[in-house]
Amino acid sequence: MDELRSHYQGRPVLVTGGAGFIGANLTRALVALDAQVTVLDSLSPLYGGNLFNLDGVEERIRFVEGDQGDAKEVGRLVRDFDRVFNLVGQVSHVDSMEDPYTDLRTNVTVQIALLEALRRHRPDAKVLYAGTRGQYGRPGPRPVDESAPIAPIDVNGINKHAGEAYHFLYARAYGLRVSSLRLTNTYGPRHTMRTARQGVFAWFVRQALDGQEIRLFGGGEQLRDCNHVSDEVTALLLAMASPAADGEVFNLGSPRPVSLHAIAGAIVAAAGSGSVTRVPYPPHLQSIEIGDYVGDYGKAKRLLGWEPRVDLAEGVRDTVEFYRAHRDRYWTREVYP
Repeated sequence: MDELRSHYQGRPVLVTGGAGFIGANLTRALVALDAQVTVLDSLSPLYGGNLFNLDGVEERIRFVEGDQGDAKEVGRLVRDFDRVFNLVGQVSHVDSMEDPYTDLRTNVTVQIALLEALRRHRPDAKVLYAGTRGQYGRPGPRPVDESAPIAPIDVNGINKHAGEAYHFLYARAYGLRVSSLRLTNTYGPRHTMRTARQGVFAWFVRQALDGQEIRLFGGGEQLRDCNHVSDEVTALLLAMASPAADGEVFNLGSPRPVSLHAIAGAIVAAAGSGSVTRVPYPPHLQSIEIGDYVGDYGKAKRLLGWEPRVDLAEGVRDTVEFYRAHRDRYWTREVYP
């Protein structure tokens, strides 16, 4: 932690998407390290931007409500930063299939706008991109390391990989310093709870706290490796601070993958309400189901000194208690499908 503080203390840092789930948790960690943080977020109702996510630190940051795709605004903004955490993105696999054009804009066009602004105004900057395990599609033998073939099975995976590829193109062509973390199943406080489409873990929590039935498509035996958002934030901080991360891609993961059924059961137990049932997979969703996914985070451990610290039981309790305490800040009117 002392090494991270020495890197970030007093440093101007830009976090795009900084009012969203991962971005807000990262922003809070940067504030604790005494960084000078600016947050850019559109607060779009389609995504997870929520000003309550920044409660308690709002007086210690600069908040800019704006669209990363606005070239003029972003061009003015980036001049002040040599460290940019680029967390803007559309993460719903289902939404990407139903509205590929919006996914294309958010995960590709908007990324190019930021890269162009950096190329023109801060070519000395380092930018950290938030990729996804979805870039691998249905993986082959487990665990999946960074050399695994890129074979997305949905629009989101294709566009997220294109966004990552543009970052590394700008690194080669224009000298930007770039790293990418391919994130896996992230959970914890400050996730949007409006819909099931942006992460089943958070939706399971909402269903359990509302005393609803959690329906597990296909039986729920699919394996997932889950990272508590605090562990993910640590990985982001380390990758940005470490010269060894420049030009590299890193998988995150967990040492103990668990089934969706086990995750749902742990959430119901922690909530003290709700239930779990197994149902057949709807045909329109089965085509984009990846099956088991277990990531190999050995490279992140070797080069960054990162490994997850929060075990699932502890993380589930933390997550459930956060939403129990702040339900009114995250629950909307009935949105169950």
